[in-house]
Amino acid sequence: MGFSDEHSLPLLLFFLHMLCFVSTDEASNKKVSALLVFGDSTVDPGNNNNLTTVFKSNFRPYGRDFATQMPTGRFTDGRLTTDFVASYVGVKENLPPYLDSTLSIEEMMTGVSFASGGSGYDPLTPRLSNVIPISKQLQYFREYKERLESAKGKEITEHHINKALFIISAGTNDFVVNYFSVPIRRQFYTVSTYHQFLLQQAKEYIQSLCDEGARKIAVVGLPPMGCLPVVVTLYSNRSAILQRGCVEQYSSIARDYNLMLQNELKLMQPSLANNGAKVYYIDIYGPLIDMIQDQAKFGFNNVNVGCCGTGYLEASFLCNPTSSVCTDPSKYVFWDSIHPTGEAYHNLFNGIRSTLDLIINT
Repeated sequence: MGFSDEHSLPLLLFFLHMLCFVSTDEASNKKVSALLVFGDSTVDPGNNNNLTTVFKSNFRPYGRDFATQMPTGRFTDGRLTTDFVASYVGVKENLPPYLDSTLSIEEMMTGVSFASGGSGYDPLTPRLSNVIPISKQLQYFREYKERLESAKGKEITEHHINKALFIISAGTNDFVVNYFSVPIRRQFYTVSTYHQFLLQQAKEYIQSLCDEGARKIAVVGLPPMGCLPVVVTLYSNRSAILQRGCVEQYSSIARDYNLMLQNELKLMQPSLANNGAKVYYIDIYGPLIDMIQDQAKFGFNNVNVGCCGTGYLEASFLCNPTSSVCTDPSKYVFWDSIHPTGEAYHNLFNGIRSTLDLIINT
């Protein structure tokens, strides 16, 4: 026996109501409501596009292996680790830049990156390249909250922020672009005291995010800086430069910093817990050095030069439409002389998944 229009309309409305109920219930039960990211070019999906700076990548060959095969402002050929994280926690496929003027409130709610290529914890670092300081990124986050509150209300916004995952990835530029390259900081800081200076900046930043409602905060350590192709090129001695081996002095600086960062985060934890917040350390040094030292295991053929140009010095404007590009970036750890390939970023994501699982389920 079939249904008449008179009976089918209420039934249809009932099913639509149930569908909405399930969808809302699933959304409310999500363990992560949004992914909110701060830092440098390793997590910048295009905020630098409209800045007057040489630290840009919104041109070919950047983005050649992205889904659209178009440059987005990501400093790689494909996706960033934070794109993989966004997909993994179920908020969206790729994380957009906050300064994308086309973003809707709904798109912003599930996550954005405030990061800026060339930035760092040291206030001098972004000034050297005219990019967005992390202090300004924090201001943008406050603006973001205000926009959500206007659209969704204060209570919903607060709950949403409390359930968001925050990631901070910075520090490499403070050494590579600033301390190693420009003599200003070296006049006043030893490596050890500069470590302490950066750690203090990081701690204050974490506390500021906590004060703004962040409850799950992940802080990314430094990579093996001595293995970055640009560092190998600039700081190897004459006999070693052709061998293209990692420069141990600079990688050891990163290891020392990472150990101190982990210790500082542990010391911060009790006071953060008073606000219901927890801070986590994300290790990228280990996964990246594993790719370099055991390249065959990961399917890489080249670990000490970038895919773009000669791979020795090219990055940003030096890696451009006139540059030669390797045939298969997935065989390279580095896309340009500083930044990993999309394949390496995916491996980094796999390397931090256990930490992400801990964060999500805590």
